[in-house]
Amino acid sequence: MDLHTVILAAGKGTRMKSKVPKVLHKLANRPLLTHVFDTVLSLNPSQISTVVGHASEQVIAAFSAGDDSDNINWVQQREQLGTGHAILQVLPWIQPEQTVLVLYADVPLIEKQTLLALLEATKQSQVTLLTTHLDNPEGYGRIIRDDQGFVRRIIEEKDASEQEKQIKEVNTGIMAVSGKFLQEALPKLSNQNAQGEYYLTDLIEIATSQNCKVATKLLENPTEAAGINDLQQLAKLERAYRTKQVTALMQQGVSFIDPERVDIRGDLSVGQDIKVDINVIFEGRVVLSDDVQIGAHCILKDVELGQGVVVKPFTYIEGAVIEGSCELGPYARIRPGTQMAKGAKAGNFVEIKKSIIGANSKVNHLSYIGDAELESDVNIGAGTITCNYDGVRKHKTKIERKAFVGSNTALVAPLTIETGATIGAGSTLSKDAPADTLTLARAKQQTIPLWKRPEKD
Repeated sequence: MDLHTVILAAGKGTRMKSKVPKVLHKLANRPLLTHVFDTVLSLNPSQISTVVGHASEQVIAAFSAGDDSDNINWVQQREQLGTGHAILQVLPWIQPEQTVLVLYADVPLIEKQTLLALLEATKQSQVTLLTTHLDNPEGYGRIIRDDQGFVRRIIEEKDASEQEKQIKEVNTGIMAVSGKFLQEALPKLSNQNAQGEYYLTDLIEIATSQNCKVATKLLENPTEAAGINDLQQLAKLERAYRTKQVTALMQQGVSFIDPERVDIRGDLSVGQDIKVDINVIFEGRVVLSDDVQIGAHCILKDVELGQGVVVKPFTYIEGAVIEGSCELGPYARIRPGTQMAKGAKAGNFVEIKKSIIGANSKVNHLSYIGDAELESDVNIGAGTITCNYDGVRKHKTKIERKAFVGSNTALVAPLTIETGATIGAGSTLSKDAPADTLTLARAKQQTIPLWKRPEKD
């Protein structure tokens, strides 16, 4: 099938009450339009046209750096005169042999399998509609059928009679149409209706008047075709998306303490026997191996966790690779560029940035390790900091295996602490520490016996 997908993204989104174009509002931390793009790309279309209007420069710029941006034909709709008018702007790029699939940028949850079924039905008709049944169809166009059950037309809510408003089968707006039929029918659309717009749905009446077959595909799950017009609807679909993701993850071996209190804002790959406590947020690409445990109120962004990693509550991990059997937190912050080898530990109130922490090395509490390389079996005492920035450049600290750094130590980079060295507590080092020795750098303690505390006059 020569598939030409058209995505309608020109609306202003007035009810969003926001300066941000509606299609750039985020669901699961990705723009609504991105969700639709991803689904479209999975269909391998020969052509993608996206109709933009309001804030078009901002919308196009948001996708200009994407991997597939060169494959998108951006089409301007200068005036928003309805869905039919929007498709009319794409007409110069539509070929008669194509099947044209019409989607909406504010309908982000439509699934590939649903669209494949719709396209399959199109092989037997000029126009195929995706319909669904709603208990409360208010606001949707109703499907009008004849006595034999064939679709005759679609009536919009504002043009419907009271009897027609009782119909529960509604138009989702998603349709697949023969390119040849579109070329013939689009110029025949009229704006003689309550809104003074050119409705794409009027194609149905044109088709039936020409004895062209109109088919329908029933969507069992209406949430897939739910549109977003305001922030309340966005929040509702956010919940629906989360529920879908969490259900799939539980089927793969993830145990959630409370499935309602987790957010998944990206791609999450999982092993088995994973336990996730409440209020955990996953962003970007996250990989969890077998037996990982994640405590409450943690954030994981672009992270890989090896087998048996334990993340204690209130820990923030971003852009890091953590190998098996490591322990992090509580209240740890692991920043981008960090790698932790098997059995390493970053304890409470520890911050690590762009550093390598070797196997079984421990940074237990109240420390900052930045731009550093720790070999295996290193112990970092409480209150230790690597002074890695001189105001202009970052410098590296290297701590070799089995070194012991005492509490409240400042390591002024660049420097190396050699194998087996011990650094006395309270030291400030600006030179390398030799292997297997004790190095101290602190003022001699003094007691002044005749000293008196100052008093107010």
